[in-house]
Amino acid sequence: MRTRTAAAALLAAALTITVPAPAPAAPAGLSRAAELLGRQTLPANDGWAAEGAGTTGGAAATPDRVRVVRTRAELIAALGGDNATNAVDATPKIVYVAGTVDGFEGPDGTTLDCADLADPEYSLPAYLAAYDPAVWGRVDPSGPLEAARVRSVAAQTRQTQINVGSNTTIIGLRGARLTGLTLMIDRVSNVIVRNLELADARDCFPAWSPTDGDAGNWNSQYDQISVRRSEHVWVDHNTFTDGDNPDRGQPVHFGRPYQVHDGSLDVTHTASLVTASWNRFVGRDKLMLIGSSNTVGPDVGRLKVTVRHNLFDGDLQRLPRVRFGQVDVHENHYRLGGPDFAYALGVGVQSAIHAENNFFTLADDVDPADLLYDWGGTALSERGSWVRQGERRPRPVDLRAAYNAEHDPDLGGDAGWTPTLRAAPPLPTPLVPLVVGAWSGAGRLPL
Repeated sequence: MRTRTAAAALLAAALTITVPAPAPAAPAGLSRAAELLGRQTLPANDGWAAEGAGTTGGAAATPDRVRVVRTRAELIAALGGDNATNAVDATPKIVYVAGTVDGFEGPDGTTLDCADLADPEYSLPAYLAAYDPAVWGRVDPSGPLEAARVRSVAAQTRQTQINVGSNTTIIGLRGARLTGLTLMIDRVSNVIVRNLELADARDCFPAWSPTDGDAGNWNSQYDQISVRRSEHVWVDHNTFTDGDNPDRGQPVHFGRPYQVHDGSLDVTHTASLVTASWNRFVGRDKLMLIGSSNTVGPDVGRLKVTVRHNLFDGDLQRLPRVRFGQVDVHENHYRLGGPDFAYALGVGVQSAIHAENNFFTLADDVDPADLLYDWGGTALSERGSWVRQGERRPRPVDLRAAYNAEHDPDLGGDAGWTPTLRAAPPLPTPLVPLVVGAWSGAGRLPL
């Protein structure tokens, strides 16, 4: 009975629709379900984004600020009209996405490529020739070619970074897809993003960082969703992929993979009060970075994030990686494995992760002791974890004990806080794969 009650409460919370009364008229052609879901607010107590006044997005939008968009130009118009200033448009708004919106869509509707955005003085072959470590050494690139790359990045940012203002809901209709773009949520409050497939937020002009790691690395700039200096953000029922441009298809330059993708959902630069629920992250590398640097300063007391009921499917690292924040990671399903897998939970400087009732489906080549990684942290609270490895039966596992048995220094077991913002009692961990598999990702909401 306890299991049935917990599952029923969880699903009821997931599908609760809170609508202002009366609901204003919606654009013609929207179903009643789409109208209601467009005005749905985050349920009470549903993670950190529910703290205080909660997160309502564009629920109060008047009819003139409710739009259905099918192109990049229409998306920018619905968000305020000018991408350069849309971040300061705080008028409540609901944006329904229909079909595929491509960040590389040019003003005339044709699709641009990287060459169209490149500065005239930039070319990758010239860049590779100039900054080859065998010629340039292990110092950061500088000079005219690096300056041309930076100008190229600025041009791409103007094209593919879509700025989102406060009091906004962006919700996908059935089959909606955003490709080749970043939703930038910066210096704003009260934003909801739901029911979208986000694919291939590629960087045309990655930077070579010769001192990043033992052999250097290529670093890209664009996340699929970036939350910076913002509060009260709910990211729900989305699917994140690299589309038809996976990392494994990229070339190797200077002995390192040419990395054109960054994070799926990064929460940085003092952002806080974020709930990420029922999302599906498929085949991605650097996934979710919470906290942007190890510097003790403004991030202290911020970066409060809930990560619940998400599916991490074939991802490699940062699931999430945390600095400073109180981060509640509960009832997620992790399907992990392969030679490039690095870790799941990154315990960073002054981080306070509370991990509860997470289920890990592991390939035989993943040791449960390696699901945690110490990035300068000292402790995490962890309980209720289960592991199913290969063909073996699922079993409860103390991930912290497994980690401490294989690694030094040990991680302590008390992150110093206990979550209180939970919309429903936690599911028993063995049920997590079934429920998360059925309900996570785009296309599961009744639109």
